[in-house]
Amino acid sequence: MTKNKHRGSDLRDLLREDGVLEQVEARALKRALALQIRRRLDAESLTKTEMAARMNTSRAAVDRLLDDSNPSLTLLTLEKVAEALGCRVKIDLIPL
Repeated sequence: MTKNKHRGSDLRDLLREDGVLEQVEARALKRALALQIRRRLDAESLTKTEMAARMNTSRAAVDRLLDDSNPSLTLLTLEKVAEALGCRVKIDLIPL
């Protein structure tokens, strides 16, 4: 009988062991941010083109912002998004 080496561990342990924890967490965070941005765009009936104009950027940049498979996002861009949507950014560091 073969023992499962992951028995008793959690998903974070498994992802850490596989060396992908940081990548998975970054994508999850980006996905959550993209969802919040999409909801705000819908609530304000804003198109991507209008959002790009408010941010003084291109529509392609807005598409990348909403692409949850691309975890790259700077704090400056996040601030521009918030300003364009009439919001503020709140970031918390929480203990593990």
